[in-house]
Amino acid sequence: MKLSKADVLKQLEGQLEAAIVLPQVCFTLAMWLKDASSLLDRFFEDTHWSNENLVVRSSGMAEDGENASLAGHFDSVLNVCGRAALQSAITQVVASLEQKNINDQIFIQPMLSDVSISGVVFTKEPSTHSPYYVINYSQSGSTESVTSGSLNENLVYIAKCQSGNAKADWHRVLLRLCSELELLFENDSLDIEFAFDKQQQLYLFQVRPLVLVNESTMPIVNSKSRHQLLLERVYATISRLSKPHPYLNGAKTLLGVMPDWNPAEIIGIRPNPLALSLYRELVTNSTWAYQRNNYGYKQLRSFPLLVSLAGLPYIDVRVSFNSFVPADIPSSLAEKLINYYIEQLQTSPEKHDKVEFDIIFSCFTLDIDKRLLVLKDVGFEENEISQLTSSLKTLTNNIINPNGLWSKDILKIESLPARRQTIVDSDLTSVEKIYWLLEDCKRYGTLPFAGLARAGFIAVQLLKSMVTEGILTEGNYESFMRSLETVSSNMAKDKVNLSFSAFLEKYGHLRPGTYDILSPRYDQAPEKYFNGKDSHSNHQICEDFSLSLKQLEKLKSKLEDLGIEHDVISLFRFIKGAIEGREYAKFVFSQSLSDAIYLVEQLGDEIGFSKSDMAFCDISALYKAYSSSDDIQTLMTNSIIEGKLLYRDTQTLILPPLITDADDVYCFKMPEGEPNFITLLKVVAHTSVDLDDIDSLEGKIVFIPAADPGFDWLFSHNISGLITKYGGANSHMAIRAGELGIPSVIGAGEVLYNKWKSAALLELDAGNRKVVVLR
Repeated sequence: MKLSKADVLKQLEGQLEAAIVLPQVCFTLAMWLKDASSLLDRFFEDTHWSNENLVVRSSGMAEDGENASLAGHFDSVLNVCGRAALQSAITQVVASLEQKNINDQIFIQPMLSDVSISGVVFTKEPSTHSPYYVINYSQSGSTESVTSGSLNENLVYIAKCQSGNAKADWHRVLLRLCSELELLFENDSLDIEFAFDKQQQLYLFQVRPLVLVNESTMPIVNSKSRHQLLLERVYATISRLSKPHPYLNGAKTLLGVMPDWNPAEIIGIRPNPLALSLYRELVTNSTWAYQRNNYGYKQLRSFPLLVSLAGLPYIDVRVSFNSFVPADIPSSLAEKLINYYIEQLQTSPEKHDKVEFDIIFSCFTLDIDKRLLVLKDVGFEENEISQLTSSLKTLTNNIINPNGLWSKDILKIESLPARRQTIVDSDLTSVEKIYWLLEDCKRYGTLPFAGLARAGFIAVQLLKSMVTEGILTEGNYESFMRSLETVSSNMAKDKVNLSFSAFLEKYGHLRPGTYDILSPRYDQAPEKYFNGKDSHSNHQICEDFSLSLKQLEKLKSKLEDLGIEHDVISLFRFIKGAIEGREYAKFVFSQSLSDAIYLVEQLGDEIGFSKSDMAFCDISALYKAYSSSDDIQTLMTNSIIEGKLLYRDTQTLILPPLITDADDVYCFKMPEGEPNFITLLKVVAHTSVDLDDIDSLEGKIVFIPAADPGFDWLFSHNISGLITKYGGANSHMAIRAGELGIPSVIGAGEVLYNKWKSAALLELDAGNRKVVVLR
């Protein structure tokens, strides 16, 4: 017979070495209903702690099962004092027992005072079943969030294979309790509620089986030793990358999922092998560095930007930061800059998705003198700051030139659709078409897109600096963003004005996961994204933008004083053209990529592999099939088998979004993050996390994991707000939300995203940069 929560705690009382279990008085629902008054009499007569503050807790027969814990489902009443209050509290707890069983129990314990830390620890990661201790804790001084089941504050992961090296003293004490309970219960999957008092004494509130998701869908963790081997390999890789390199400035590196080219936003933190290999082939192996060098930055063409840690994509931050140094900066100054940038990011990890805005200096802006003052405070010489200023000004003037690379990149991207159509209409084999679609996508797609992305960032930086300098207001900035005519804003109009077949002909190649074969294209599953309603969006599109004569004169004078070699009109023409050009380039290259992915799917059908199987292949296998006489069936079989084995490992690893030290592989605290708020507007609305129920999206604050452009279909459903887990201040969805005037949080981070996602009603106040859980 299964022991109840109260029975378990009673058996453990006085028996544990690592923690104290508070005393209790327990009775059944039948006993309470039969004679509540006598129960209360005996409690106050026989219990020496009855006059203290008390907590009344449920111990229902339905609680703490292997299939459902019902944590926080039933009431607990805290800080109860006196007979009348106790009777009322017990009545409240009894009322919360929905399907009442006469054997349900209620138990009373003394209320723990002077709490310093309270929380919940899982002895296995519940989503992946991986061998981690997962500690979710609060330092609020209250145990209320623990007993209610609503805890979501601080999150720490500790790999079991290195649990003895936990960083904090209280971690080590808590993990001793975990080990003790795992042995007692002969179960390595436990859910434990705990608290420490201010004397650092540990108390156990509850222990129950950890309810795991369907194990048939989860990776198999063969053993702790297998997991330890994976972690050791990742540790060794990080240690190797962190060593000094003769061709790189900076003493060490950091690794992050968002600092540059944002893999967490574009392909996710656990992309399937095909998506990861496509992203590396098209962008992060060499294309990124080639175009950045073309735009006047340091040459890093032999350095891959993205590092795969057992399938988890991370940006090598030192490589990234080196690539933002103007090419004419001497190595001694570059060394100081890179070390300073890395130190700043390590100190402020919440800025990992906004490094170009808040940490590094990659372009000239109207407020550059003020921004560079921080370098003087940390030991940079006046001549070094002057040299950096001059280099950034030259670089920026060259980029914003009307005849500069950005305008040539637009011409290059405009040639891609015809080349794509030529390949699609040709008699080439599927493998040949895939190869040439991707090769053209690199040369005429992602390469110019990389340039336009750089120009687009500089455009936004210049615009923001006009606000900082008091030339534009925040309202002017928002108005300008809403004046842009991008592919996304045109898509909203076309959804209304075109026939649905014509709409899909134009936009059907888009998919929410741009690189993901498992993410259906719009034209493959239109019913998934659109409900056929041709209603106009409630959000204004492409409003007029204008400045006063006084603002124009002030900006003209500022440009002349700073030596910006362009007039006001040509500057705004650049800003508008660069931002719109970036979005257009993304739309165009994604068509070639989407067609290539579709052909990969068709190739799988031809040789006997499902779409799900093909998600595990590496694109290099198809490249090899193109350039060799090797058997395609054998190549794909081997690649898929290898990919599935790799992905099984990928699913078992949990790493922080910013790795600052190799030891983070074994123990880290999940950072809360610093969200990017878009617009100055406020909305109160119910939330929606179910994207399959498209008819229910209207008027909701919608949650999506990443700011991928393939999610543009959401804006045809008149959503009231948007919150993404990953995404930068300059990402596609940030621009899109700004265009439409939709209050949004882009890049909330894992902790805040999960906290807000669990709410039913939110107030999203972008102007005041806050989100309030109303229900």
